[in-house]
Amino acid sequence: MSGREHGHDPALPHSAQAVAQPRSNDDLEVVPGFERENLQGWIPQLATEADIRAVIEKAFDYRGDVTITRKDGSEITGYLFDRRIGPTLANSVVRLMLAASNERPAIPYSEIAGIAFTGRDTAAGKSYEAWVKKYWEKRAKGEKNISIEPEALE
Repeated sequence: MSGREHGHDPALPHSAQAVAQPRSNDDLEVVPGFERENLQGWIPQLATEADIRAVIEKAFDYRGDVTITRKDGSEITGYLFDRRIGPTLANSVVRLMLAASNERPAIPYSEIAGIAFTGRDTAAGKSYEAWVKKYWEKRAKGEKNISIEPEALE
């Protein structure tokens, strides 16, 4: 929480900060989640340098495989696990983990003609909020010994 949420006001002198009203535990325990974009299957247009950089950032945050099409027409599919951002597209690179080998190819941004979000997002629908919702649904049905073990990915 920020200082303001704790009742601290930067406009007040330090000695006046301790007069904040206490909040209930329920108010403090509930934190709003955030929605993730559903990128699976998305094939964005890469018209400008800004488009390329923005899509690569989304691909870096994506939890599935992407297929990169190079300007020479070749394609490579893997998990984008690293990107190095330089001042130009030629100085910036992405690195992929390939499923079929231990290779970790580096591809300059300047060679990328397209990116497709082809792999399944392995964490989609597996947020804490989704787990809690499933837990309460099972409990409402009267299930006993509800496990907190994670579901298998595949």
